[in-house]
Amino acid sequence: MSPKHEARLPLAFITPGSEVRLVALGDEIDPLQREQLTAYGLAENRPIRVLQQKPMTVILADEVELALEHAVARHIWVEKHASPD
Repeated sequence: MSPKHEARLPLAFITPGSEVRLVALGDEIDPLQREQLTAYGLAENRPIRVLQQKPMTVILADEVELALEHAVARHIWVEKHASPD
């Protein structure tokens, strides 16, 4: 049994104030939009802090604050950071 148990979750379901790690951008996201998100610092294994979920998902990634529509945030896959126990 592995001590590491992390589940992939859509960014849109993460509680504000949480810190997560980006796992993948879903294929449902338009290629041009994927390119733009990557240019803003959304890359695999990057830390992301969720600032708010309503009316839009607002995140902080590499000192860049981004507001994302929920239709996009639902297709950004993240994992919560493991607790330092």
